[in-house]
Amino acid sequence: MLIQLEAVTRTYKTPAGEFQALRGVDLEIARGAFVAIVGKSGSGKSTLLNMVGGIDRPTSGAVRVGGAAIERLGEDELARWRGRHVGLVFQFFQLLPTLTVIENVMLPMDFSGTVTPTARRARAFSLLDRVGVADQADKLPSSLSGGQQQRVAIARALANEPPVILADEPTGNLDSSTADDVLALFRSLTREGVTVVIATHEREIARVVDRVVSVVDGVAAR
Repeated sequence: MLIQLEAVTRTYKTPAGEFQALRGVDLEIARGAFVAIVGKSGSGKSTLLNMVGGIDRPTSGAVRVGGAAIERLGEDELARWRGRHVGLVFQFFQLLPTLTVIENVMLPMDFSGTVTPTARRARAFSLLDRVGVADQADKLPSSLSGGQQQRVAIARALANEPPVILADEPTGNLDSSTADDVLALFRSLTREGVTVVIATHEREIARVVDRVVSVVDGVAAR
């Protein structure tokens, strides 16, 4: 299995007391799988996604991705690991507004040093071409539609050839036709062995993924 969570618990301290976002989650995800983590707002699905990506750490339990024990990595080690092994896609795209589209895609390569400086622009253009927005390469994100911006965000997530793509509500701001196109793009990635895990409240997404993991009150039903 590429992704393994064992008895993962995540507790946050709040002014009202402790809040348990995840409760003893056990989960395994195979390489090349397309998985949807489904649940209502506040169910714990985004927290679960953050555990897999090393964005957050478990209060207890173990998280292993590609053999790396996430909870044992130091902050610097974790940042380096995440830059090379995980691509992140968000609901609100999170493209840097002052950088052009192609510069946004090149940014992860600049941080991780996985691609030589002379090859970065060509790789970024190739990724933009793959997701269908190469003609927008030198524009600022604000001039693109929401669907185009999400495609750029996916290209950016692929910059360092990560084995895992994590997407949090990736179709939440898109019309149904554009959302279908984005999901088809994710499906094409899994055919190449990339593991795609998305968190969503849209249960109808079950028709396009290999597997649905339902999260209710911090408990995952396998």
